[in-house]
Amino acid sequence: MRDELSQDIFGTFIPEPSHEDPVRRAQIQMKRPLPKRFYESVGMEQREEGFSITLDGKSVKTPAKNLLTLPTREAAELVVAEWARQGEFIDPATMPITKLANTAIDAVSSSLDDVFNEIVRFAGTDLLCYRADGPKELIDRQSARWDPLLAWISTAHGARFILVEGVMHQEQPKEAIAAYARALE
Repeated sequence: MRDELSQDIFGTFIPEPSHEDPVRRAQIQMKRPLPKRFYESVGMEQREEGFSITLDGKSVKTPAKNLLTLPTREAAELVVAEWARQGEFIDPATMPITKLANTAIDAVSSSLDDVFNEIVRFAGTDLLCYRADGPKELIDRQSARWDPLLAWISTAHGARFILVEGVMHQEQPKEAIAAYARALE
């Protein structure tokens, strides 16, 4: 009986599920095959607008067909390294800088004002302003990592945010939000 259940109506073998967890099994079965690596060399080309990434001397384009061009040599070198590290297949999951650059070029650069306004709108709800009330190790870690940044923005830009414990909303001073916006410009 078991053999009959492992074949379809044409007698073709049906493999056992790849994972006992049905959610994980569905994820595995829905995963698209990765594209094969088609290039030998990765490089960059300096242009007026920045550093464009090249594969075998040809310019790389973003998903929206824009040139993959980064503003600094250092950023371009990070992307070049990601492409160079690809093995037999190109795995976008191992290319976070490339994904970030694609998003910035395709989505952010065409709507800078909207993105700027969204960032400023959420400035008053930034996690830096909302602290844990325990355990002590977490409180100490938050203070060690976040206080220097808040001290810098206060000193350099005059943005003084109110810190609270917990998650209850705290309206931030309009002056702090305005200083934050000026610092971003």
